Amino acid sequence: MPLNFAFTTVQVLWTLTFAAHLVLLVVLIGRDRARRFPFFTAAIALAALRLLSSRLLYGRLPQLTMSEIFIALADVAAVVALLVVGDIARRAFRTVQQRTLIVWTVVLMVLGGLVLGFWGPWPAWKTLTAGSLLSTLQLMQLMAQKTALLVDVLTIALGVLVLLFGRRYGAGWRSHAQQLLIGLSTASLSQMAVQTIWGIIAKTAVPHSMEEYEHILGLREKLLNGSNAVYLLVLIWWIICLWINEPGEKQEAASTGENMPAGELPEDTQK
Repeated sequence: MPLNFAFTTVQVLWTLTFAAHLVLLVVLIGRDRARRFPFFTAAIALAALRLLSSRLLYGRLPQLTMSEIFIALADVAAVVALLVVGDIARRAFRTVQQRTLIVWTVVLMVLGGLVLGFWGPWPAWKTLTAGSLLSTLQLMQLMAQKTALLVDVLTIALGVLVLLFGRRYGAGWRSHAQQLLIGLSTASLSQMAVQTIWGIIAKTAVPHSMEEYEHILGLREKLLNGSNAVYLLVLIWWIICLWINEPGEKQEAASTGENMPAGELPEDTQK
């Protein structure tokens, strides 16, 4: 009797991604990484919550109610993601002089502001300030989208900087800060690439039949699935990297008397 696996690519990716979030949370807590990266841990927990709520609530609540919930979660996630970028950047460049840090912060914020200004459409201000519930939701959605875009730009730029100068300023290849930042920049680069490609397709493609229209929608789904697959690989990367100790981590914990990650006991207690 042949087996029939009636699972779509979207369903498989959703299941694997949600499971990867849970495993990553276990690693963060069990290996005592959550204390070092509290904002990153909060971002992963919030991402898992958004995945679960999208599956449980979609189609079960009125459209307006679902929009309020999802847009509010998107705003919170965007703010937390901005805090993650700042926290990991501070750890990755912990030995940089204050003046140099301020200069690079200004440069990156100017770069982010330029991208925000020219990337994507901006709705009319009257539409956002109409005073209705719909206009409020549109304003909240715009804030979430633009903040997420700013996070992507800053993350990609920081990823390039940490690859070039990370070892010089205290973030070697095997440091968790650099590994997290590499994963974040990879996910952001993939997402921005998909947005760019889809924007070009949407502007240039002119379907002349329903088949061509469905083909274009199929391309969009494939692009999104590809971006989601990259993010899944990033989650696996984080799980592996955060499970492994940084160079000298056990020695430092033993010398300072701090609590060691779960499963790591001093040698004299293992005998």
